[in-house]
Formats: sequence, C-alpha cells, structure tokens
Amino acid sequence: MDIANLFSLRGRTALITGGSRGIGRMIAHAYLVQGARVYISARDADTCNQTAAQLSEFGEIVALPADVSTLEGVNTLVRGVAAREESLDILVNNAGTAWGAPYDEFPEAGWDKVVDLNLKTPFFLTQCLTPLLRKAVAKNLPKVINIASVDGISVGPRETYSYAASKAGLIQLTRLMALRLAPERIVVSAIAPGAFATDLNKSARDNGDDVAAYIPLGRIGTPEDIAGAAVYLASRAGDYVVGSTLIVDGGATHAR
Repeated sequence: MDIANLFSLRGRTALITGGSRGIGRMIAHAYLVQGARVYISARDADTCNQTAAQLSEFGEIVALPADVSTLEGVNTLVRGVAAREESLDILVNNAGTAWGAPYDEFPEAGWDKVVDLNLKTPFFLTQCLTPLLRKAVAKNLPKVINIASVDGISVGPRETYSYAASKAGLIQLTRLMALRLAPERIVVSAIAPGAFATDLNKSARDNGDDVAAYIPLGRIGTPEDIAGAAVYLASRAGDYVVGSTLIVDGGATHAR
C-alpha cells in the first residue's frame, strides 16, 4: 500500500471548467500543487488568462477560454484540449451560475440560463471528452467530478428555483453517468459544497460570520476544505468512490 503517493496527481492532466475564480480556482491550485498539468476554462478570457498566470508558479497551467453554456462553446473547448493532449485524466465540471427571483416573478430566462450551464453542459462536455478519458485508462482510472451544491440536497431559504433544481439534477446525473462509465473504468463522482466565499455565494463572501452561525462547525469553508475533497476524488485514493456525492459543508445540510 503506497500511502505516500495515494493522493498524488503527478503525471495526470486535468481540465477544470469555471477554473478562473471561486471553487474552480481553488481546485486548480490544489491540483497543481499535487503535480497535475492543469487546463482551466472560463467565459471571460482576460480573467482566465490572468488566473493561469497567477497560478503558474505552482505548476504547468494553460488557459482555454470558452463559453461552455452552449454546445458550440463546448465543442470549442474540446477541440482546444484535443489539440494539446492525447488523453485526459481528470475532468471537473465546475462552471455554474445562479438566479434568484420571487416565485410569482421567476422568468424563463432565469430557468434556461441556469439549467443549461449547470446541468446540460456537464453532460455534453463529458460526452464529448469521453474519447480522451478512455485513452487515459491504461495509465490510471480517469475521473469526472461534478460540482453540485448542498442546495441540491436540502432546501435553503433563497428563491433560487432553477439553481436548486439543476444541482439536484446534477447529483442524479452523476449516478447515471457513473453506472454507464464505470464498466469502461471511468469513475464519476460529485462534490456538494456548502458555504464558501465566492462570487456565486456572496452571502458567505460578504457576511461570513453571519453565515457561520448556522453551520455546526462554526465557520464557512476554506480553500483547503474544497482542495482536500477534490484531490481525494481525483487521485488513487478516490478510485472506489463511484456515483457518490461528497458533501463538504461543515454539517450545515444536517442542521437545516
């Protein structure tokens, strides 16, 4: 049992959507430290390139800006990866968005934008990249990690109908994809983060102490918390975690 290398990502290649900021950036940083070559994608090319430059001190990182909310953008990103890599070891479907509005006023645009990016994109991006994932099987078990949310598990106070529904759907999609791809030795799992200080979770970012009061552990999440979960699932340590969603929320889900 090689415990020293159990969590190593040396020699592996990872793609992280939404990797320019927030949880995606935290995961990218962690993977670089663990020895992976990392590709990050985001819609904003300037931010994507800037993040890659800032994280380059930790390892080899390449920015591949793309708008993966559309199939055209998905295909652009896939072509960019395929032009540089013969195989892909790790895919993190992290790109996401949210929309909040009262029930009686919730618009169709707020439904379609969120569900397309949070639920449709992870399926089609994984589908398009599966040929590259299959080519990595000879080296180690390739991983697909979907970033869901605790809002897809328990009901929170905010009126973010399409967000909660999309994340619940992503958790079920993770199970379906895992059962389909496990026989090909491609492992699919998910992470459901709780309160982390990100642009998507402005409450935790701007009012961390107030949010922490509702978390049993007494604090919001740190980059190390999400890094530990993401490295675990991506490395040899997580090879036997198939179709499961790892909740990383300090106990908040159980306190709701």
